[in-house]
Amino acid sequence: MLAKVRDAEIFFDIIGSSLAIENGALIERPTAFVAHGGPGAEHSVMRPGMDPLGEYSQVIYWDHRGQGRSARGDINKYNLDENVEDMEALRIHLGIEKIVSVGTSYGGMVAMAHAARYPHSVSKLLLIVTAAHAGFNARAQQIVATRGNAHEIEAARKLWAGELTTVDAMRDFFRNTWALYSTTFNESKRATNEESLQRFIYSPDAMNQAFAPGGFLQSYDLRPELKNIIAPTLILAGRHDWICAPEFSEEIHKLIPRSQLKIFENSSHSIRGDEPDEFHQTVREFITS
Repeated sequence: MLAKVRDAEIFFDIIGSSLAIENGALIERPTAFVAHGGPGAEHSVMRPGMDPLGEYSQVIYWDHRGQGRSARGDINKYNLDENVEDMEALRIHLGIEKIVSVGTSYGGMVAMAHAARYPHSVSKLLLIVTAAHAGFNARAQQIVATRGNAHEIEAARKLWAGELTTVDAMRDFFRNTWALYSTTFNESKRATNEESLQRFIYSPDAMNQAFAPGGFLQSYDLRPELKNIIAPTLILAGRHDWICAPEFSEEIHKLIPRSQLKIFENSSHSIRGDEPDEFHQTVREFITS
């Protein structure tokens, strides 16, 4: 489905209902806005891993402008500030008073900024493997230089050099870095991951607007805004995360009032893939409590 909001057409999809019958009564369920990572990816990278949220909430997936099934446009507007305004406009368009905001990786940056700038629009905030400022770039490059193999190091170099300019180049990047993103990756999973790579819609322009030299993720800093967040906040990190190392989640925890932090000791960037049972139990308890 497409929503015409602001100067963009934003694709969204819904899993689950906002009303459920329990013990003969009609119960209103929370609505979870799930912001995907990237930039340059789309909402289906979150699926089916995040679909279980639909068992106890209404889940709204959406694609950032210029990505996935959302309309393309001025690439200079493929940035964090525009994504935040699109998110708020979509919430208003759908007539939802308050959302449970769920953001993973880059989606966590969007969700974090949105909760700080529109604090009364968010009932709960769930931040998964993310960072509040541009320092994560240098730290990730340091980690891959010490932990990565030759293919991983070269893939990372291309990301920050702005050389991932085609769909095939983006596929090769993820194909060569699976083991960095997941502690449980092995060759038996390669075929399934390859199917995912073929399914995803890639947006090289959006990726390079963020990561290439001079990209907006090279200079952003949300730390001064985090004190404005009033929603109950849970921050999840993977101990072995290479691109949003856990110290960035620890920093967010210190800056968001009354937030909670949980570090998954056996996970990298893909907690829902590395420790799925504990991940989903943690998320369910937070959203339904």
